[in-house]
Amino acid sequence: MSTTPTVSVIIPNYNSARTLELCLRSVFAQTLPAHEVVVSDDASTDDSPGIAARHPCQVVRAERNGGVSAARNAGVAASSGEILFFLDADQALAPDALENAVRLLREDPGLGCVHGIIAPEPLIDDGVVEWYRTLHAHHWRRRGVGRTPTAFFAAAAMPRAVFDEVGPFDEALRDSEDVEYSERLSARHGILLTDRVVARHDEEHQLLPMLGEQFRRAQLLIPFAAAHRGRPGALRANSGLGVAAALLTAGTAPLLLLAPLLPALAVPPLLGLAVFAASDPGLLRFVRERRGTGFLVPFLACHLLVNVQIALGAAAGWARGLVQRDFGVPTARLHGRAG
Repeated sequence: MSTTPTVSVIIPNYNSARTLELCLRSVFAQTLPAHEVVVSDDASTDDSPGIAARHPCQVVRAERNGGVSAARNAGVAASSGEILFFLDADQALAPDALENAVRLLREDPGLGCVHGIIAPEPLIDDGVVEWYRTLHAHHWRRRGVGRTPTAFFAAAAMPRAVFDEVGPFDEALRDSEDVEYSERLSARHGILLTDRVVARHDEEHQLLPMLGEQFRRAQLLIPFAAAHRGRPGALRANSGLGVAAALLTAGTAPLLLLAPLLPALAVPPLLGLAVFAASDPGLLRFVRERRGTGFLVPFLACHLLVNVQIALGAAAGWARGLVQRDFGVPTARLHGRAG
């Protein structure tokens, strides 16, 4: 790495017209200017490629939609910087993010990746669900700051030499690709989650699409993501106790209808709810400090539904794994290669 390393910002993009302008403005306002900005468009059908073309960046367009892993790999192939900074198109960086990431990599040659946290305020304020997702995402990432075997590439920097050594993202994975890459990366290099790299994120703001996304992603928990999250220091968004308590609460909630006739029937759902609320007291304190006591009720309601979807999605993924032996199995394992 040279004295002043060049930085290539890689932005995978798929139909991100809503946020890409804000994303690019944040990149071009950095205290450390990027050597180049590559927008890797994954066959978008909206105006986001046109938005990118209005900025001094390189636009790489795919002929068909291949997923975020394919888009990141294509962006890397089109870039030339000594440091790769991966940034999702629905995020906007704090002005010193690139400078801080490069400094941290230079201070510790043993690091293979530095990635950042989500700001506690949304990029675009769209109401309760948006705030729930943003506050939760900020809290669990901020709690995990430090050395970790987990890397998330929504806002992450790594030397090109490390990427070349570890290899490209697994294009067979459209979800949990970060976890699979983390396994390969952490086997050879250190990973640092830092609060010196901060990005505001535009989270999903509609309840049903948000729950559907959680269900889809949770299907890969059992095939390989759960094993990674069980490693010491690995990042986890939700506790196993909270997921179990949420499922108990939802599964026994119909008993409340009969509770006026037999009050004891109210015990299971109320007990489940109490355990769920107590499973992460630090999260509730943080939410109360940020949004006030009144926001705890809608926050807990959203959080409960999300944890139920995680449980149901994990169960569905387990069932799919029984039928499809290669479901959720990374490409390297299918071909008998070690990570």
